[in-house]
Formats: sequence, C-alpha cells, structure tokens
Amino acid sequence: MVKRFLLFFMAFQLLGCGELQQVVNQLPQGTQGIGNTEIARGLREALDKGIDKQVGRLTKTDGFFKNELVKIVLPAELQKVDKTLRDIGLSKLADEGLKVLNRAAEDAVGEATPIFVDAVKGITFNDARTILLGKDDAATSYLDNATRNALYGKFKPVIKNSFSKVGADKVWSSLISKYNAIPLTKNVDPDLTEYVTQEALTGVYTMIAVEEKEIRNNVASRTTDLLRKVFVLQDR
Repeated sequence: MVKRFLLFFMAFQLLGCGELQQVVNQLPQGTQGIGNTEIARGLREALDKGIDKQVGRLTKTDGFFKNELVKIVLPAELQKVDKTLRDIGLSKLADEGLKVLNRAAEDAVGEATPIFVDAVKGITFNDARTILLGKDDAATSYLDNATRNALYGKFKPVIKNSFSKVGADKVWSSLISKYNAIPLTKNVDPDLTEYVTQEALTGVYTMIAVEEKEIRNNVASRTTDLLRKVFVLQDR
C-alpha cells in the first residue's frame, strides 16, 4: 500500500491536471472503490452539517450583526444617508437602521432553513469526484450555482415578512423620511428587501463553506463513517 501511494505522489509531481485525473480514476480499489453516488451522499452530508452547525448560528441574535464574515453593511447609496444623519446628531437612529437589517436576516434565515435543507436533498452532483477533489468550498460553490436563483424566489417573501416582524420597515421609513427632508439632499428610495435578500443568501452560503472547509481540513470534524470514508479521498 505504501508503494502504491508513493507511486501516486510521484505521478502528481510529473503529470498535469488532466493526466492526474486519469491516475485518480485508476487508483486501487481501497481508495478508488467509492462511486459517484456515494461521494455525492458524502458531499450532501457535509452541506447538511454546514446548515445545521454554521447556518444555525446565523439565526441567533447577532448571528449576522456580530459576525464579520456575513454582517450586512449598508449599500453604497445608503452610506451617504448614514453619514448625513450622524452629522446632524441622529447617530442612534443610524445605528438602529443598520442593526434591524441584520435582525431581519437573522429572523428570515431561521424561517428559511428548511428551504436550504430541501435544496441540498435535491441537488445532483453530476461529477461528485471532481467536486470532492476540488477547492475547499467546491461543494458549497456548486450548491450556490445550482440553487441560488430558485432559493431567491422562496427566500425574498420570508425576508419581506421578517422586515415587518422585527420592525425594520418602520425604522427605515422613519430614517429615510428624515433624510429626504434635509435641504439640498437628493431623495432616496432603496429596495432594502431586495438588498437584504441577496446579502442574507450570500451569508448562508458563506457559512456553509466554513463548515465544508473544516471537514476537508480537520479529520476530527468528519463525525460520521460516510464523511470519513468519502473525504479521506481528498486528503493530501
């Protein structure tokens, strides 16, 4: 077995990516015997673990607001609003405006988590082995590309409802009204539901990727037989 792995290491040094894939496909039964279907199951399990562990954190109070990886900041057109309000002594209102955007995302992700779970169940990995041997976030990126558009349509109404639920709509109505009443300012009317929907989706995929990377790089994070069996194939 040692000789076999030594030969594979030598091949890795000498061959290009295309040729290396051929070598991978010819590995002995002990390492190559896992088929695409089982690898796909392992990738889904890793994504499920990311949803359960990392996305679950986003649903807590300050899950977005105090997580620098996913904290929702103001879009460019509202940064001038924020600065202007602070300049005229309305810093508390400006602070609350930023916080409620994140609160809406936290609330919405909690409501929408089953949507992501269903998306993972339905995803088809056409070439699971290539994804497994890819980058640290390869499975999450595949999930993003395969599901974002469909999830967006389901997620946006949840965000809209969460705006009302956490009072974000009232805070921002007041904030924008005060800004638009300031002389010499150009009126703004941002679509905050659209903005927060996109940012919240990105935050979810970001945190799933955190867990995928952990599973890939930390053997102790492979907490099931399937994860151990599948992800050992990509260990270097």
